[in-house]
Amino acid sequence: MNISVVIPLLNEAESLQELYDWIARVMRSNRFTYEILFIDDGSTDASWSIIDRLSKEQKEVKGIRFLKNFGKSQALHAGFAAAKGDVVITMDADLQDNPEEIPELYKMVVEDQYDLVSGWKKKRYDSVISKNLPSKLFNWAARRTSGLKLHDFNCGLKAYRNTVIKSIDVHGEMHRYIPVLAKNVGFSKIGEKVVQHQARKYGHTKFGMDRFINGFLDLITIWFMSRFGKRPMHFFGLIGSIMFAVGLLFAVYLGIDKLFIEKLGRLITQRPEFYIALTTMILGTQFFLAGFLGEIILRTKRSGERYKISQQTNI
Repeated sequence: MNISVVIPLLNEAESLQELYDWIARVMRSNRFTYEILFIDDGSTDASWSIIDRLSKEQKEVKGIRFLKNFGKSQALHAGFAAAKGDVVITMDADLQDNPEEIPELYKMVVEDQYDLVSGWKKKRYDSVISKNLPSKLFNWAARRTSGLKLHDFNCGLKAYRNTVIKSIDVHGEMHRYIPVLAKNVGFSKIGEKVVQHQARKYGHTKFGMDRFINGFLDLITIWFMSRFGKRPMHFFGLIGSIMFAVGLLFAVYLGIDKLFIEKLGRLITQRPEFYIALTTMILGTQFFLAGFLGEIILRTKRSGERYKISQQTNI
């Protein structure tokens, strides 16, 4: 199979039929063998009934329905697990991503040997205040932190080699940083393509301003995990050792001063240096223990359900 198109969605019933028709038209005109996986992330409208109908009418359409809303990252994870195509295309279901971009994205992966190609919505049709400016700031911070020179980390339209999506673990809200996750795993050939962005035709956006706050917090998390995720003691242990050493130096100074210099002076507990020494030694010990516990946790295998699927069709 040439292409798997993975489409996470939440309450996009109005656009699904039109989106399917558009994708199918592009695929047939280019003679691709393909599948379309709709991942219904707990929609409360008629989205699933449309997906179910399409899957019965068209063998290329497959659907996964979550029991409730688990988030876009979990939807992508489920889609990636089920995808069988040599190239996997992700796109949003709101018709703002243009399926006409698929052939060129496919070519960049297959012929130009990219591991991942990220779309860049150079010209956007979103609100300047609520989306464009925060997005520019967010992408600038992501570039500086990750080292990847991409202009639009959060663009939903991306193309992946199948081995990439089978090698990364998309969880939490890390869908924004899939290129960074791929880079951390070892896929180095990551490209970018300017893609056409379209104004939303139906409904309204499901994301608010809080996504940018969450995005920056996730950026800090992925920076830390990429540098110290496999060796937490190198981070916490270093800070803890430095703080403990500072406290110990203050304690030694206080001891020498009390014994040999200021024998009849103030009590040690009346001096601010005592509390500095006590605080830094306690914090240093806690940081060191945090690193030690982190190392233990890394060596403990954990498993658990990330999401619950209530229905599947054609999988």
